[in-house]
Amino acid sequence: MARGRAHTTIDYDLFELGDFPLASGELLRDAKLAYKTHGTLASDGGNAVVFPTAYGGTHADNEWLIAPGKALDPARWFVVCPNLFGAGLSSSPSNAAVPQDGPRFPHVTVYDNIAAQHRLLTEKLGVTKLALAVGFSMGAQQTFHWGAAYPEMVARIAPFCGSARTSEHNIVFLDGAKAALEGGGTRVLGAYWAGWGLSQTFYREERWREMGAASRDAFVNEFYIESFAEGNPDNLLAMMWTWRHADVGAHPRYDGDTFAALRAIRARAIVLPSKTDLYFPPEDSEIEVRHLPNAELRVIPSVYGHAAGGGVNPEASAFIDAAIVDLLAHEAQAT
Repeated sequence: MARGRAHTTIDYDLFELGDFPLASGELLRDAKLAYKTHGTLASDGGNAVVFPTAYGGTHADNEWLIAPGKALDPARWFVVCPNLFGAGLSSSPSNAAVPQDGPRFPHVTVYDNIAAQHRLLTEKLGVTKLALAVGFSMGAQQTFHWGAAYPEMVARIAPFCGSARTSEHNIVFLDGAKAALEGGGTRVLGAYWAGWGLSQTFYREERWREMGAASRDAFVNEFYIESFAEGNPDNLLAMMWTWRHADVGAHPRYDGDTFAALRAIRARAIVLPSKTDLYFPPEDSEIEVRHLPNAELRVIPSVYGHAAGGGVNPEASAFIDAAIVDLLAHEAQAT
């Protein structure tokens, strides 16, 4: 579940990018990419996995899927979790120096994030090929972009609860979120978000009880309002802009053609939407999978909506983990 949390005590490393060129033509001054690694890179380099972060989260929110006995067991895989620009650990409005601090932080695209991550992997960590790119929500968007930006490098992709291009309906949601934040602050944003992050069935069946809440209102307050209250408004807006403008076609190689970009992805893929996701519904994923050369659609059978991909429901988490196990067990690319 992507939330606007503050993260001040999390262990991570920083990769210094210097003055980093953005797709807009602007330079992100003294750019830094925060990341965490798990496991060890194999001598043949064949076990590297990139696992980017989601909206409002950090690398720590990925760790439910990185553990002994899980698909991404660090005894087998070298997992790199880079943090989004704008999320508060990598370069963000909250930590940028004048004149790019606060609301003056430049617009950063998904492809800008991927370019920075590519530099981290190749220049700092010695990774030249990826066994897998995987991610949740905005992390899933980055997963698609990894496959399109570096088709020769990425063997497999597993995007869950995310899309290759932000849909029109998703943009309507994001514009409403922006208005809520700018008009009422982070607590109002949290209240707005609570109606979208989980499904109608989740609330109708009072599934919030499974998450330890005593009532619907207590759940909304704890998991959304209080969580978003900790977030930095400028960070939340910066990530929102990145999400709103996500499109694998927005690359010079594809000249705005989303489907051409999808067709260029050589990676074997399992695309995992949640059955009840209000941001990224399965219907959108079905369209995208039809344009991927080597892809399978597996719909997560969950009433947890978008949060099915956030590691908060054991059944949904097991479904995602099993799909990644299957993906990693198969040959990487179509012959």
